[in-house]
Amino acid sequence: VQLQASGGGLVQAGGSLRLSCVASRGTFSSYAMGWYRQAPGKQRELVATITDLDTVDYPDSVKGRFTISRDDAKNTVYLQMNSLKPEDTAVYYCTRGHFRGIYYCTDYWGQGTLVTVSS
Repeated sequence: VQLQASGGGLVQAGGSLRLSCVASRGTFSSYAMGWYRQAPGKQRELVATITDLDTVDYPDSVKGRFTISRDDAKNTVYLQMNSLKPEDTAVYYCTRGHFRGIYYCTDYWGQGTLVTVSS
């Protein structure tokens, strides 16, 4: 499985970006998907998940600003990021995974895409 993320870039604080991630193969619609981010010197953070039934979840740090969605016909998952803050600056990673109870477990990682938010 290959996950190809795109859409990162430089944006001013308060701006928006939309990340996309295309999965190369597999029955995309059957899997949960998630986005992580990692900022320099910080731990990796799970910022959004979506189940195969389109149930979504976010940590408080991005809730109300980020929206994850999926288009199963295009094997693509999106991360719409609004009201961006400098602290959102990080490399963002697309993943495919599954849930064990309420916990998202990552099976495959894509390459990262850098998001830089200037103040």
